[in-house]
Amino acid sequence: MSTSRFSRFSLAVIGATLAVIVWGAFVRASGSGAGCGNHWPLCNGEVLPRERSVETLIELTHRVTSGLAFVFVVIQYLWARRVFARGQGARRAAGASLVFMITEALVGGGLVLFEMVAGNKSVARAWWMTGHLLNTFALVASLTVTWWLSRERPALALPRNRYRLALDLGLGGVALVAVSGAIAALGDTLFPSSSLSAGLQDDFTATAHAFVRLRLWHPFLAVGFGAYLLALAARLAMREGFEALRGTATALAALVLVQLSLGLVNLLLLAPIALQLVHLLVADLLWMTLVVLRTRLAQAAEAPAHRATLADRAAPAVG
Repeated sequence: MSTSRFSRFSLAVIGATLAVIVWGAFVRASGSGAGCGNHWPLCNGEVLPRERSVETLIELTHRVTSGLAFVFVVIQYLWARRVFARGQGARRAAGASLVFMITEALVGGGLVLFEMVAGNKSVARAWWMTGHLLNTFALVASLTVTWWLSRERPALALPRNRYRLALDLGLGGVALVAVSGAIAALGDTLFPSSSLSAGLQDDFTATAHAFVRLRLWHPFLAVGFGAYLLALAARLAMREGFEALRGTATALAALVLVQLSLGLVNLLLLAPIALQLVHLLVADLLWMTLVVLRTRLAQAAEAPAHRATLADRAAPAVG
């Protein structure tokens, strides 16, 4: 059975999930997380609430679209079981996607039930947000791997290399930057600054809230790991034998530069909501690109030419 239709559907599932993620950020940035009260999965104790404020409509839209994305992931998993044999990578990744979608819904419900939304300024909220974001990244990674492995393309033949560990470090770095960014965004929402200078002054004030003082770390982490990813992308793009990865590595470098630029503008403009959403979307695209690079390296077999070179070196000289 051809997997091309499944692959296209998987890509559509990724698109739908990214839309839900971005809208979820809008829920947080607009202070609409409590739009349905502390009720979940119902909204204000009703399936369709009669009192529909703007905040309620925003939160209800997020829940409805999240439910649709959940259904899409279930369909993807059942379809993968029909198309791929037991043990195949795409089928395993589809199963992981379903697991992380379930935990995503549970964590989202926990945020509402424990009132870790809207104006809640507790440190516990930061821990909940961290768990939510890391689960979201795991979900996006699983969906990306599902789509990539469903494509009917042969694995690359690459020289034996150490870039897998380097990419793992990059993935961990991006996750850390994303967590710090989520806390910074929460600080911007709960404690908006009147100007850039006032915001910087608050960042260094010992009596300021933890969310305000922690947001200072985000730009430093972003620049540090951004430089690391740029160096890694350049190395992969220029390394002999890795020509097949040049396009993906170039895309990674471009996304890093775009993301750093967006971060700077976001800082200068005091984090307007629209720019926060674009910043988040690019972060997800950057994460997906890293996941694709890591997946391609995991698939790759050792290049025949490289094996021949090793054999020539090991063979005794004749004559």
